[in-house]
Amino acid sequence: MPKPILSKDDELLFRLLRQLDTQSDASQRATAEALSVSLGWLNKALRASSEAGLITIADRSGSDARMRFAYSLTPKGAAEKARLTNRFLEHKRAEYDALHAELTGRSSNLSRPLNRTTNMLSSNLTPIPELYVSYDSAQKLKKEAAELTSWDLTARQTCDLELLMNGGFNPLTGFLGKDDYQSVVENMRLADGTLWPMPITLDVTEDFAATITEGQDIALRDAEGVILATLSISDIYTPNKSREAEMVFGADDIAHPAVNYLHHTAGNIYVGGTITGIQQPVHYDFRARRDTPNELRAYFRKLGWRKIVAFQTRNPLHRAHQELTFRAAKEAQANLLIHPVVGLTKPGDVDHFTRVRCYEAVLDQYQAATTTMSLLNLAMRMAGPREAVWHGLIRRNHGCTHFIVGRDHAGPGKNSAGEDFYGPYDAQELFRTHQDEMGIEMVDFKHMVYVQERAQYEPADEIKDKDSVTILNISGTELRRRLREGLEIPEWFSFPEVVSELRRTSPPRSKQGFTVFFTGLSGSGKSTIANALMVKLMEMGGRPTTLLDGDVVRKHLSSELGFSKEHRDINIRRIGYVASEITKNGGIAICAPIAPYTATRR
Repeated sequence: MPKPILSKDDELLFRLLRQLDTQSDASQRATAEALSVSLGWLNKALRASSEAGLITIADRSGSDARMRFAYSLTPKGAAEKARLTNRFLEHKRAEYDALHAELTGRSSNLSRPLNRTTNMLSSNLTPIPELYVSYDSAQKLKKEAAELTSWDLTARQTCDLELLMNGGFNPLTGFLGKDDYQSVVENMRLADGTLWPMPITLDVTEDFAATITEGQDIALRDAEGVILATLSISDIYTPNKSREAEMVFGADDIAHPAVNYLHHTAGNIYVGGTITGIQQPVHYDFRARRDTPNELRAYFRKLGWRKIVAFQTRNPLHRAHQELTFRAAKEAQANLLIHPVVGLTKPGDVDHFTRVRCYEAVLDQYQAATTTMSLLNLAMRMAGPREAVWHGLIRRNHGCTHFIVGRDHAGPGKNSAGEDFYGPYDAQELFRTHQDEMGIEMVDFKHMVYVQERAQYEPADEIKDKDSVTILNISGTELRRRLREGLEIPEWFSFPEVVSELRRTSPPRSKQGFTVFFTGLSGSGKSTIANALMVKLMEMGGRPTTLLDGDVVRKHLSSELGFSKEHRDINIRRIGYVASEITKNGGIAICAPIAPYTATRR
């Protein structure tokens, strides 16, 4: 049999932490009996664990002398329990492998390190590790975390944290430390060699970084101040953002939305460490459509699905997508999971509320017995090839065996030179290189086009008689133009239900809001022109008009700001935010500030 990975002491500590986490209200005698140890040993172990910072011991009210104390795991204790759990499972798999070899004469291949992505366990449907503590421990930890230094998460960080906690980013156990970060950026692997292409980092401001130290625990709060998790800090470091942009996104070009975010939104300091999950973020929309990886795996087990092909999308579903998914499921001989992203996508994309209504409108076109849909709260990076591999790993964690990778997967569009950031099939090539290690198989598809004479969609590269048939296609740009101008959208391209939903969200240009942005030095006449334009637009009527003049904004919205570059940028971003809210609600925003910095204006 294999040599034990856990020492006797570690095994007892693992069992103790597990018992305290799941049975925190048990008496000492009950705990000792469950562990098959003496009360003397248990008391000694409890004191040692408390001194090591793994548990907290608090007095419990009540008359029962046997229930004098309450125990709960600290964030450090929860992290230690997770580490020992992995090592315990490694040993059990090694034992199984040895027995398998004895009986069959060959290895089961299950004894590889648990933290390797090459280890697919025994099934794509078995539960995967989560970072949440038990409900009772979470309630106690939340009270303790209220006293900790806290960081208010950004929208992207909240998405990342949710997938860290629920296992979507397995094998990650927290935000990347410096060694893992550098290895991922340079090699698409964690420091231990595990394949992971995307740096998952917690960026903070320099001011906040000055208030924390390595070894400290901090609370992570959502936008409403709710504590979602604690972070046990292992690293505080300054990244090379230009290098990150070059390696992860292929170019340090702010025309790429993620590079723009990296340089102009993300904090300058990264904080790495282990996450202890307290509760998942609250979603009030489409709650019945949101599933954790383990919930999806349980659903697949219940239905008896063994092969599942996932379809990733950030766009509404049209007829070409339907044909693509039909073909993919047939090719893989698998059931279909429509798995759209509803976190952060590319700026300018259709909002997820509209998209989900579109998805639900066309689900009747699929057989309910072979197809399901679940929403993924992922913050996309639009990183093309790397993102495709990342998406594959995430879908593997959700129990899928196959993943559709199409043309220009997760591409952000054009760079500053007007060229595509990535080749149309770069993502497929990188995925194919790593798919054996990833444990999920790619179903690759080329560009789908409509052949009028045959009244069907076909892959463009498989049409042999291109010169004798009529090939039709409507690009995303053309679709947006037709929606904007109220033009017909043919039924061969999309479903009437989808078009109807899109027209509700994207009315004709005559009913849309817009922003006019004037800038110039003081006295250049921008305010005069802006005022004249506002009066003429109000005279015409039809839409509410708002003037965001630089002096007025400085008085009412940014009175505390000075005129440094940092404060000028903050002022312009505030104006941009207000203008965007006016515009998306059908109004006209006229802006007339001094905005000397090109990057901020863009």
